[in-house]
Amino acid sequence: MTNKTIKIALAGNPNSGKTTTFNSLTGARQHVGNYPGVTVERKEGTCFHRGYRIEVVDLPGTYSLTAYSAEEIITRKVILQERPDVLIDIIDASNLERNLYLAVQLLELGIPLILALNMIDVARVRGFNTDVEHLSALLGVPVIPTVASNKEGMEQLLETVCRLKEGELEYRPARIYYGGEIEEEIEKLHELLAQDTGLSSRYPLRWLAVKLLENDSEVIKLILTRPQAQQFMSVAQKSRSHLRSIFGDEVETVITDRRYGFIEGAYHESTQVTPSERVYTSDLIDKVLTHRLLSFPIFFALMWLVYQLTFIVSEAPTRWIEQGVGWLGVLVGNWLPESLFRSLLVDGIIAGVGNVLVLLPPIMMLFLAIAILEDSGYMARVAFIMDKIMHKMGLHGKSVIPMIIGFGCGVPAIMATRTLASRRDRLITMLIIPLMSCSARLPVYAMFIEAFFSGRQAGNVLFSIYLLGMVMAVLMARLFRRFLFPGPSSPFVMELPPYRLPTLNGLAIHMWDRARVYLKKAGTLILAASIIIWFLGRFPRSGRILQEYEAKKQQVQAQFAHRLAETAPGEPAYQELSREKQEKLQALRQKEAAEISRYTMAGYIGRGLVPFLRPLGLGDWKVGMALFSGFVAKEVVISSFGTLYQLGEAEGQTVALRQAIRRDPIFSPLSAYTLMVFVLLYVPCMSTMAVLRRESGGWGWPLFAIFYTTALAWGMSFLVYQGGSLLLGL
Repeated sequence: MTNKTIKIALAGNPNSGKTTTFNSLTGARQHVGNYPGVTVERKEGTCFHRGYRIEVVDLPGTYSLTAYSAEEIITRKVILQERPDVLIDIIDASNLERNLYLAVQLLELGIPLILALNMIDVARVRGFNTDVEHLSALLGVPVIPTVASNKEGMEQLLETVCRLKEGELEYRPARIYYGGEIEEEIEKLHELLAQDTGLSSRYPLRWLAVKLLENDSEVIKLILTRPQAQQFMSVAQKSRSHLRSIFGDEVETVITDRRYGFIEGAYHESTQVTPSERVYTSDLIDKVLTHRLLSFPIFFALMWLVYQLTFIVSEAPTRWIEQGVGWLGVLVGNWLPESLFRSLLVDGIIAGVGNVLVLLPPIMMLFLAIAILEDSGYMARVAFIMDKIMHKMGLHGKSVIPMIIGFGCGVPAIMATRTLASRRDRLITMLIIPLMSCSARLPVYAMFIEAFFSGRQAGNVLFSIYLLGMVMAVLMARLFRRFLFPGPSSPFVMELPPYRLPTLNGLAIHMWDRARVYLKKAGTLILAASIIIWFLGRFPRSGRILQEYEAKKQQVQAQFAHRLAETAPGEPAYQELSREKQEKLQALRQKEAAEISRYTMAGYIGRGLVPFLRPLGLGDWKVGMALFSGFVAKEVVISSFGTLYQLGEAEGQTVALRQAIRRDPIFSPLSAYTLMVFVLLYVPCMSTMAVLRRESGGWGWPLFAIFYTTALAWGMSFLVYQGGSLLLGL
């Protein structure tokens, strides 16, 4: 039944509900990657209807199909090169007139189009009543009313896709008439382009002709590759000059005006707006949440609440995973004889990966909270209210969006800077994104907070770390604007979508997406890093130390063998002696491992960093090695500590690591907080640096980011530790 396949692509303006529609159609049957050659996210999924397997591609959100941004170019290329069977344009029904501009451009691409009037319930509440059948007749395409958040209209949408594919629906898309003079030049170019069979077989020729008149840069690049390029360009140039002399304006402007004229007519013909002066619910909420004085306290209060709940709600599942990892370590340790292989499994893989996995619950809780704020529409308000501060600091208002994304991961955050038109604004934003505390740093915070802080302190400490990152980002943006990129910032206009109630399905998909990425990293990158760090922490092995501690272990064995021989096996004293023997042997193993590690490759790397870290109260080789490994991924800092402490299988790995950190004389609440500050600010991970290199066009800015973040981390950590020591000494 599923041998038949239909490929559809979802297009739409930002905040039109495109992602919600994608999630409603595909559910959990989706995966995320990048478009070939570019760092823009590509989401694909599948669904099934009437015996068809329907492949769904979620195109980047865009307002038009011009060649000004990466999203617009990618959307065009996917449609024209991959040729989906059906296009679905997701339209915000309460902003129909504005959304139709993208729709009329999609009509020109020659692929069957369906308009999904999404959030039709919100539109009706706000007084917008669209005659769906009349609009469909005016545009010549199917128009389906939907409410994607509760899956209303999804079945009808899929049914229409199948009927279009099978030819059951008549499809006669409207063609925009640009006026006699322009149509004459379009026809002239159309006939000329038709001579090139390579073009006519791959592209809609009327669309190519219009784009040549608009002087579209991407289409011109395409035309210049053709054998008749010189003739095509010559005729197009003459046509543009001719039309410019007639209209006294650029042809692109005239064509845009004609499109808007067509849209205005279709909108007013099909939609009635109920005259009303009522204040909508979103407007009432915005009077409070975007209030000049109240907005900032509310924002910081919400962020404080998020970080409090992150620890409170995740406490129980974290403990369950801890117990599972601990049980696995004991099981493997008891099953295998003492050897390097057992050490690799228990101290390297289980300790390294396990200590990262147990911190999955707080990460999922944090992303659940962020997903609620995003899906409800509040995150757009955060960008709006923070814009005032950003402009005072010399940063573009739109930069707030990549910064917010940076709380999840620096890689997509740097990709998101493509929405900024100015290269100067893009570079400044890319350079400060590493200061936003990404989710990879959360396991480090969680481990040290749980080791040294408890109760309400935990949420407050976590909130202070995130707040420090934001403050540093704003201050560095101001310095960069003044000294590296002087000049005025660009104006900022942002759409505020209506508030919506997040759906359980949407929130679950958001959480699973993040969990999947985290688990994939734990099973690949962190696993590999744990094995490498285990190797660095074991070799070369010191024969002298091995012999010395082997003699000590034999002494303990002999001592307890004599005492146990004098005690009956069933007596409590026998069990107590056995337990004491195991504890002493375990303590000897850990001392032996720690002593050997000092002379391994990890020990030499860590000791080389001790002078650099000593003024920060972190002058220990294990700290140096863990921070050094953090360049791979920040979660590896925790897996490194788990490997370097060589905790064995005596107890739950994560509990043991927390206790080992708490017992280590190098650490105190002050030095633990200092370490968290350093992890917050120091060199970004290698994935972020790779994307920064690609987006900035070379290694210059990534190397600068490595230098300045590490210098900033050292300076702030020095102030925290030395200042804290001074205050505690008073």
